[in-house]
Amino acid sequence: MHREADHRVPVLIVGGSLVGLSTSLFLGRLGVPHLLVERHSGTSHHPRGRGNNVRTMELLRTAGVEDAVKDAASLLAGNHGILQTPTLVGDAGEWLFKHIDPGGGMARFSPTGWCLCSQNDLEPVLLDSARALGGDLRYSHEMETFEQDADGVTATVRDRATDERYTVRADYLVAADGPRSPVRHRLGIGRSGPGDLFANVSVTFRSKLLADVVGDRRFICCYLTHPEADGALLPVDNKEHWVFHAPWHPEHGESLDEFTEERLQRHIRRAIGAPDLDVEITGKASWRAAERVADRYTDGRVLLAGDSAHEMSPTGAFGSNTGIQDAHNLAWKLAAVLGGWAGPGLLDTYDSERRPVATATSARASARSVEHSHPGFAPAPGIGGGKRGGILNVVLGYRYLRGAVVGADDSQDVVPDALRLTGEPGTRAPHLWVRHDGARVSTLDLYERSLVLLSDARSSTDWHTAARRVAETTGIPLVSYRFGTDLTPETPPAPDTPAPDWAAAHGTTPDGAVLVRPDGFVAWRTRTPAPDPRTTLRETLATLLHTP
Repeated sequence: MHREADHRVPVLIVGGSLVGLSTSLFLGRLGVPHLLVERHSGTSHHPRGRGNNVRTMELLRTAGVEDAVKDAASLLAGNHGILQTPTLVGDAGEWLFKHIDPGGGMARFSPTGWCLCSQNDLEPVLLDSARALGGDLRYSHEMETFEQDADGVTATVRDRATDERYTVRADYLVAADGPRSPVRHRLGIGRSGPGDLFANVSVTFRSKLLADVVGDRRFICCYLTHPEADGALLPVDNKEHWVFHAPWHPEHGESLDEFTEERLQRHIRRAIGAPDLDVEITGKASWRAAERVADRYTDGRVLLAGDSAHEMSPTGAFGSNTGIQDAHNLAWKLAAVLGGWAGPGLLDTYDSERRPVATATSARASARSVEHSHPGFAPAPGIGGGKRGGILNVVLGYRYLRGAVVGADDSQDVVPDALRLTGEPGTRAPHLWVRHDGARVSTLDLYERSLVLLSDARSSTDWHTAARRVAETTGIPLVSYRFGTDLTPETPPAPDTPAPDWAAAHGTTPDGAVLVRPDGFVAWRTRTPAPDPRTTLRETLATLLHTP
């Protein structure tokens, strides 16, 4: 059957929202041809999923779209914090937090930071960038059926505009087709977790007078706690376009039809505390928050990503960020396997790495919703009672205890209690500003298209030559950088402050070495010299990449 397919591609992506588009972008950056099909006619029109955390922005920076995303997010660049108040009239209420990065401490850990870019603004940036890289992205095209065998997947796709059908033969299928994922359902993959948490109706509206009520309070989100009209208010442009999330209780028999325009107008006015506020409803969409994780992320040649693999409470914007990071983890592994420099077993590590992260993160998201008293969320006993506190260790500090890593300490928690980015295998590599080829770059900017070996020009072991020889003889894309020759740590501007010690920052010594994966995670490190560095590297890479 597959020999007669109308199209042949290495990767078929099903779903063209944030995660599908991110998968396309990351694969395009790695030169992997692919086809994306999305049943809807275009990108999202509804402003949602706006919080892009620092780890996601690191990935978008490496993919070359950080500036474009910031441009798309410019209207909300000055908004920070979450306000909780019974009314917006007057000065009542309190800030749950006023700044995402108070004092600018994030600069110690990352070359970038959080960015408030709504899904309807972010998706077009990803779409344009993915197409510019050669991605074949088809909207109004729906995958109807698929079958897989030992060598690949054959799918039938329908063009919804013409009703014509065609077949696609792919080596791998990435299912980014949402929480109700037909692909996951077709494979019979179950999900675990507490399940549904709460539901909201998301309303877009115009109001020219609301900006005067809000004043200079430039919040990301405001939780309004009126006992008869609670909800969440989010600015779209800080002027006249807004979003309001109203609690919806389908578990009590409440239907969406009951949310009439008149009811929503009354609800919004009462919640804000301004009975004469001008409110013009421009759109309405329902959504449900849930905590569920798929029981497995892979089935043969099919891989789940994003909401098809996990659902989590929206508080903290963990869901979309976790999905984009799924895509990044998956993209380099698909590129490695399809490029012939890794064995198929490398793709098994996608499940062993990303699923524990989703389980831990979804529990933190539910706990965050309880902590913030998210409107409409009345948790059942035992739900949302996990660890609380800061989220930086969740978004940057998560670790891969098992998978494509050598020497990870699997006794650690997937999400640690504190942020520790010290070069341990399975953690995101440390960020240092360095000079490379005359330019100022972050060490994180070096990781995307190849494995990278870091060593010291003073080392008693010639790791650099060993890495070059291994790359030449195996065909594995392995790039070597020596601190002191290829890379020079940037001297801090403060006088009498020494330049950072790269080896100490990475938990090694000048005689040691650190191997970093294309996704910026430490794959392996050694603190000691090696009598035969070529053999050490070859054996490490064979274990890491599942090659003979």
